[in-house]
Amino acid sequence: MYLVWGIVGAVIGAFVGEGFGGGIAGFAIGFLWGRTSQLRRELDDARRAIERLETASVTQPAVDVGPSPAVSTVQPPTPPPMPEAPTPWPAPEQASRPREALVEDVRHEPAPLPSAPREPLPPPGPAGPTVVERLTASIKRWFTEGNVPVKVGMLVLFAGIAAFLKYASDSGLLRVPVSVRLSLVALAAIAGVAFGWRQRDRRRAFALSLQGGAIGVLVMTVFAAYRLYGVLPAGATFALLIVFVGALGVLAVVQDALALAVLGLVAGFAAPIIASSGHGNHVALFSYYAVLNLGILGIAWKRAWRVLNVLGFIATFGVGTAWGVLSYNPALFASTEPFLILHFLLYVAVPWLHVLRSPRRERAILDGCLMFGNPIACLLLQGALLDWQPMPLAISALVAAAIYVAIAFAIRRRDDMTLLRETWAVLAVAFATLAVPLALSASVTASVFALEGAGLIWLGFRQGRRLPRWSGVGLQLVAGAAWVLATVFHSHYNDTPFLNAVFIGSLLLVVGAVAGVWQFDRHGASQGVSSLARIGLLVWAVLWWMVAFAYEIETFVVDDRIAAASWLALLSVTGCLLALACRRVRKLDLGVVLAFGLPLALLAGISVVLSAANAGIQWLLGWPLLAVAIGAVAGVFALRAVQAHRVASVTLWWLHWLAVFTTAIALAIDPSWSLGQGWQMLACALPTLVLAALVLWGGRWLAMSLADRATDIRYAVGACATLAIIIVGLQALSSAGNPKPLPFLPVLNPLDLLLLAVLAFAARAMSDRLVPGRVRTWRPAVLAAMFFVIATSMTLRAVHHLGGVPWNDYMPRSSLAELSLTVVWSAIGVVAWVLGSRRGQRLLWLAGAATMALVLLKLLLVDRGHLGNLFGIASFIAYGLLCTVIGYLAPAPPRVAANDPSESPHAS
Repeated sequence: MYLVWGIVGAVIGAFVGEGFGGGIAGFAIGFLWGRTSQLRRELDDARRAIERLETASVTQPAVDVGPSPAVSTVQPPTPPPMPEAPTPWPAPEQASRPREALVEDVRHEPAPLPSAPREPLPPPGPAGPTVVERLTASIKRWFTEGNVPVKVGMLVLFAGIAAFLKYASDSGLLRVPVSVRLSLVALAAIAGVAFGWRQRDRRRAFALSLQGGAIGVLVMTVFAAYRLYGVLPAGATFALLIVFVGALGVLAVVQDALALAVLGLVAGFAAPIIASSGHGNHVALFSYYAVLNLGILGIAWKRAWRVLNVLGFIATFGVGTAWGVLSYNPALFASTEPFLILHFLLYVAVPWLHVLRSPRRERAILDGCLMFGNPIACLLLQGALLDWQPMPLAISALVAAAIYVAIAFAIRRRDDMTLLRETWAVLAVAFATLAVPLALSASVTASVFALEGAGLIWLGFRQGRRLPRWSGVGLQLVAGAAWVLATVFHSHYNDTPFLNAVFIGSLLLVVGAVAGVWQFDRHGASQGVSSLARIGLLVWAVLWWMVAFAYEIETFVVDDRIAAASWLALLSVTGCLLALACRRVRKLDLGVVLAFGLPLALLAGISVVLSAANAGIQWLLGWPLLAVAIGAVAGVFALRAVQAHRVASVTLWWLHWLAVFTTAIALAIDPSWSLGQGWQMLACALPTLVLAALVLWGGRWLAMSLADRATDIRYAVGACATLAIIIVGLQALSSAGNPKPLPFLPVLNPLDLLLLAVLAFAARAMSDRLVPGRVRTWRPAVLAAMFFVIATSMTLRAVHHLGGVPWNDYMPRSSLAELSLTVVWSAIGVVAWVLGSRRGQRLLWLAGAATMALVLLKLLLVDRGHLGNLFGIASFIAYGLLCTVIGYLAPAPPRVAANDPSESPHAS
């Protein structure tokens, strides 16, 4: 039931708050209200049950077989004690009775009771459902049982009433002065702080949360009074915020409360931002933040509160970055740089103190956010302050490296800080390495990084350490990025083939990667991540090999025919070299190489087609066709030679030709044909449709000569074809689809037919035997969703062509498009609703109900602009009444066949 309250609150909040945030807040309030009410009822029931048990245990008569020194019902019967033994239970009048009467009473008691052993307690019953299970069950019952349309109608009525209340408030009927509202909120927050202070001993967690939340409310109230309503001046606002921060600090220290310290720090960092008028002094701002960070440093000396340290770091550098973006200019460098250096040194010391204050067993755990975030943030800010001048930045990096070397050297004798010392040493090496590209050119930097990476890989294997090894692998990637920067942003014209900076730099990258592959192979790294690194470095080497010669071909080969021949020669030589490498170097798999090398063949094939198109040559005639045939035959022979990873190789081979023929068709369309965009997209989608048809009906053609892996190949190629179909469908959905030279007809136009073909492929593919059973169970839902999206696209396309609405981002907001979508969606929903109700199919009925709910949601979020007048309010109330009537005429069918057609008891 509390879920219902949450939904009611969400609807009311959405209208009162005029936005999504109001709906979220309303849902939270309603949900908590309902949940609190339910918990209160459960608590009262439990209290009454405990009282009944206590009453029953007190009034139950005790069985006494005679005086005994202890009361126990499991002891065996004992002989009558001596008269002087104490009797704990009998009343005074029983003690005065004669012994014969007592014996007679004992004879009338059930004799077996004292001697019978107590029967074991029954095993506890199964545990009750958890809160999540109860919540899930409640949601399911609410949306699947009972009369759902009536419930929706009631919610819409609530929305209409909420809109009426808002209308009354806007009309001045419920208006309250702003100062009175702010004062009431502040008084309530102060009362919350006082009450939390009084509860600090008995209910510590509750008291701390209440104090922090109340002071947070005070901070937000002051902010609203200053920024939103202009009730407080800037000076008073800043002073009040300082008072609140100080109060939070005192409360945190006195009560040893980290939560209050964090809240006080947040308020302290937010105070100058809240009270800022946009014309403040940055020196005062950073001085104030320096004082706050010195306080964090002092706390770090006493307590290992990591959250406080990270929060201070994020706030300091976040605000500093925002100020730099908005207000910094080079004239302020002298007054800004000292604060950057100060905060860099502070947050170098803070993690050090954190390690010192931590227990000895936890000193191996470092704060990575501060250890690595501080130098990175300071380096980026330093670059912005220096306007990214290379040489000053190189000097700054060397100074930072010297600082890290000095502090690492200072703790060299502390065995309990080995990890901290090594981390600072790594940062020193990183900054020293970073100084190289800042002081030297990008092409030289790439070569240095590639050779340095190979050296680090060798050093890592030599010392048996992973960090240098993987740093070397990462440095290979950095070298490639440096080469790209050197090539893209700097001109390297040279009229000498093969003796130019680009070619030589690329070959040095190849040398570095090949050296890394050799090191991984030499030391027997054949499993896990090391195997992936070895293969990745090999692919990296092949990539830069191809880049080097591609640059030569594109730069120095002018004739397109010779360029295409050069590409084929390059691929042939590369394949031979890879085959020799797989023979000479152990643990390298030719299948893997070919699987990753086939995308290069894809680039070559597309290059052949593009070169033919640029030269005005028809790609279906002459040497382009010969080049394509040679590539296809070579690919088939290569796939036959593969002994492992055959599925991946065949899959990539098919994707290669899919891309080649798609590109070729796109380039073969002559602009003089005046074909519309719809026909062009349909023509380009033909290779994808053919591949999809082969997946569904031509499994043997897909596998070629690998008949033993036909199922696996069909599965892999089918997955890729599905992805290609999805891409085609997404492009068709977002296209206007001009059907020139034919007139536009709804459904009977190229793009609509293409979308229907995509829908047919999805329907056939999801029923295939290779598809997992779980996927097949989702087939109706997926097809329904696809049909809904396709119908929406068809509707918008018809609005564009028949209604003359421009096809752009604003078209769905036009009145004609909104009307058309409402009509089409409602028609789909009504058909599904009625058919589901008449046929007794609950899922179909629920689909219709969901569609109608979507239309209602569209009205609430898109068409609610008229709720500011009584007519709009009346329309929502009328819609709620209409849903109630529909619930009476077409309720949900029963889940299973039953004789009693009455509604579920959970309907309310």
